[in-house]
Amino acid sequence: MEVDIWLEGAVRQAAQLCGCEDFSPEIRPSDPRFGDFQANGALQYAKKYGRNPRTLAEQIIAHLFERQDIKQNVEISLAGPGFINFKFRKEFLCKWLSEHSNADSLRPRIDSFLGKTIVVDYSSPNSAKRMHVGHLRSMNIGESICRLLEFCGAKVIRDNHIGDWGTQFGILIMAIKHENIDLDALPTGSALAEIERLYKLGNAMAKESETHLTSARNELVKLQSGDRENVRIWEKINAISYAEFEKIYAEFDVKFDYVLGESFYRNEVEAVCKSLEQCGIARLDREALVVFFDGGRFKDQPFIIRKSDGASNYATTDLATVEHRMEHFRADEVIYVTDGRQQDHFQQLFMTVNRWFSARKLALPKLHHVWFGTILGEDGKAIKTRDGSPIYLQNLVAEAKNRAHRIVSEKNPGLSEGDKSSIAATVGLSAIRYFDLAQNRTSDYVFSWENMLSFDGNTAVYLLYAIARIHSILDRVGAANFVADALETKEECALVRKLMYFPMVLRQAVLDLRPHHLCTYLFELTGEYSSFYNANRVLVSDGAVKNRRLALCRCTLLVLELGLSLLGIATLRKM
Repeated sequence: MEVDIWLEGAVRQAAQLCGCEDFSPEIRPSDPRFGDFQANGALQYAKKYGRNPRTLAEQIIAHLFERQDIKQNVEISLAGPGFINFKFRKEFLCKWLSEHSNADSLRPRIDSFLGKTIVVDYSSPNSAKRMHVGHLRSMNIGESICRLLEFCGAKVIRDNHIGDWGTQFGILIMAIKHENIDLDALPTGSALAEIERLYKLGNAMAKESETHLTSARNELVKLQSGDRENVRIWEKINAISYAEFEKIYAEFDVKFDYVLGESFYRNEVEAVCKSLEQCGIARLDREALVVFFDGGRFKDQPFIIRKSDGASNYATTDLATVEHRMEHFRADEVIYVTDGRQQDHFQQLFMTVNRWFSARKLALPKLHHVWFGTILGEDGKAIKTRDGSPIYLQNLVAEAKNRAHRIVSEKNPGLSEGDKSSIAATVGLSAIRYFDLAQNRTSDYVFSWENMLSFDGNTAVYLLYAIARIHSILDRVGAANFVADALETKEECALVRKLMYFPMVLRQAVLDLRPHHLCTYLFELTGEYSSFYNANRVLVSDGAVKNRRLALCRCTLLVLELGLSLLGIATLRKM
């Protein structure tokens, strides 16, 4: 049962019996001193229609008590000018605990997602370059959003829209040929780093020499014209690149349904440009094809669809991508997960799509830009190495595992080396991922190994340790269906109340597309469990007491492990 939805329906029905047809209950968690939930709708409604809010709240409460399900399970009180407080009776808390023993029982029902197909466009690294720390947030946030949407009933299509086409390949092919490099002979472990070096070399050559610049342009024209040798080189570059990307994705347990990069749409861009012109949406301006916007913040900032030299760009490719996703995936919604610097681009893209689809009398897709802030170093600037180079993700992962290994060895020196390495791998990766997701995605944050791997505070290590501790308790008693026939202590009741909030938090996280809501909740739940555990011995001689406390441990473990899995984070049975 989603208790907040149940209360919301009851309050709305009671308000309608009072003649309030458009009443909004405004159900939200309350201060624990007053109850579990609070309905604040009487104040807004009374203000709107000139009624006394306290009197209206009293009338609503009177009708609520006419319902047996409310009367038997909830204590109701009135506070202030019309706040209605709800406190669940212990019997109801006990019943809720017994009914929520698996993931399905905790799944929130979100009608707006049921049966919907949602494409999530995330990660999207550029071919011929190694993934660095700047790619971390899109991968983490995108994957967690996919998992949350799937759990809440949506059909999710993961699409990795990699940058595998463009002028950089002319420069790179020119450098490869100039240096007489055999890509097939490059060592597997360093092939992408060598390609990256060759691009930097080619870029410097093109800047220094008009001859090399012309050569790079010619190589690009040959590639775009289908020259067999250049296409072979281009395909090999992409194969090497994605093989390296896959190693990172495997570490973070990320799998895509499609990898449709920019090259996939290269033959569609001309049709897009023609359609935009025919619909009167785009027109030539100084030899470039652009979309102008009347008024608003983009009135002096047109959307360039095709550059003056005839080349397509991100705008053209993204428009072709939207059309493909509507036609072939039958997408109801598309979510783009990129950094905040691209906000203008996506606002203009969405405005253009709406005009384009409307002109053709097509259903308008729902498009969302889930943007995020920057990972900063201690100097407050985008994080880099000391020499100014990017921090590559493969190096970040290795460092996380090494640091976690030292911590595991200090905390539990008796473990075998194999166990230490396995636990360290999970702890290190989970620490990076959780620390990233725990931040409000639209905020910048400072990267800190010390804070990330701390056993205190809102960290993966803190949560993983609590999970391992609960497993240790349950392993001592073996597999059993623990039944709680009553709740007694305040810590037991407080823990169940916190557990009851889980479906509501999931709903908030997925509707806001902000995973940090779930991180905050899991941290708070772990704190509530610690308070319960410290004040209430679990493995006592009294069978009834032991069973209900084991039931609380089991449900807490279920919620913590489910919550972390929805964030894409692996857990441990021991640390």
